[in-house]
Amino acid sequence: MKRTELIAPQADSRHEAIMYSLLFAFALLQPAEDWKSAEAVHLKNITQVTRDFVRAGEGYFSPNGKQAIFQAEEKDTGNPFYQIFVQDIPNGRPLRISPGIGRTTCSYFRPDGKRVIFASSHEDPDAKKHQEAEIKQREEDRKKGTPPRRYSWSFDPHMKIYEANPDGTEIKCLTPNAKVYTAEGSYSADGKRIVYSAGNAGNVQLFIMNADGSAAKQLTNAPNCYNGGPFFSPDGTKVIFRSDRKEKDRLQLYVINADGTGENALTDNDKWVYWAPYWHRDGKHIIYTAADHTDPTARPNYDLYWMSLETGKSTRITYAPGQDVLPVFSPDYSKVMWTTSRDGRSPTQLWIADFVPPKD
Repeated sequence: MKRTELIAPQADSRHEAIMYSLLFAFALLQPAEDWKSAEAVHLKNITQVTRDFVRAGEGYFSPNGKQAIFQAEEKDTGNPFYQIFVQDIPNGRPLRISPGIGRTTCSYFRPDGKRVIFASSHEDPDAKKHQEAEIKQREEDRKKGTPPRRYSWSFDPHMKIYEANPDGTEIKCLTPNAKVYTAEGSYSADGKRIVYSAGNAGNVQLFIMNADGSAAKQLTNAPNCYNGGPFFSPDGTKVIFRSDRKEKDRLQLYVINADGTGENALTDNDKWVYWAPYWHRDGKHIIYTAADHTDPTARPNYDLYWMSLETGKSTRITYAPGQDVLPVFSPDYSKVMWTTSRDGRSPTQLWIADFVPPKD
């Protein structure tokens, strides 16, 4: 079964579309003592960060490691789509910093901590109509007892990249002239550049621009596929990302020089799906998400993995029965934060743990 055939609710971000596919594809529950013992090798003091949301995920640390910025669906607001929040870790009160209208995704702190970026469609004149239509559809599905809808990701041409203060004030559009989906942005370590994804459905490429939105340049040139989730290496010389070059939605991991040269595939197994890579500070290792899709009759379970870029050796990090996706490191690399349902039945939320790197 292809990932696109998995049943999942309507998604409102590219990451959410993937996450909901995974949520409905978890493996059968293993004995608790087995998977918890396996995880304890590399994860200590596992703690839940977000709680009172319909769903939450894709969190990133502030530069001082004390806060997280993330996307979440609020309860009973009239907007069923993700908005962006900032929260003290682990038990602070979340503050919504996005406008509250339309869809949002892919937030990130600027390295100096003074600004943040996120993608939003709040300037779409029909944003509230889309919200109302989604709420109506969900209610109709509930009344009919209809199985969850197959996810259908729309590369919203109104999705643009915005910057704001960490409290949501002084919001400014960095890509005002964008006419296609423009999102998935993250900063270089020096805060001078942003790497992001832009394009129409079926043809999304990576770009790099200055932090003020100027001088955008295309980074990848792989037509008729999706290239996304990019992050600069700690030294700013490379970009890691995911792409479905071989087969639609069958994501693999790639790395490319920040000048567009030297692209290289890090994975090459079309029986697996790999995504959400994130750099370790040494620039020689990454943490990422993956699952085995070899058996079309089995339910693949997504977990976190660690990889040496020099040897290609990988080590499994999580073993929970639910999905474990979108891992990121704290600024001092002592902790990892990720999106998970843990038991495979609960809504996705952010969790955090002390991280013990595998030995090569």
